[in-house]
Amino acid sequence: MAVVQLKVGMHCERCIKAIKKAIKTIDDMESYQLETEINKVTVTGNVTSEEVVKALHKIGKTATCWAED
Repeated sequence: MAVVQLKVGMHCERCIKAIKKAIKTIDDMESYQLETEINKVTVTGNVTSEEVVKALHKIGKTATCWAED
């Protein structure tokens, strides 16, 4: 099982709903968490970061790898 953490811009309720919907379409996704205050998306399951980024790109969102500062 993998944990994918990405930085994704979430500015409004509409963006957040679209992101949740896109993530739910990913095969073998087990759970996800959105931390809107820091623009962080965490997806857990048999997924790769490429799969998550691709799903988010389909809705016009740019996602980059999360880097702990």
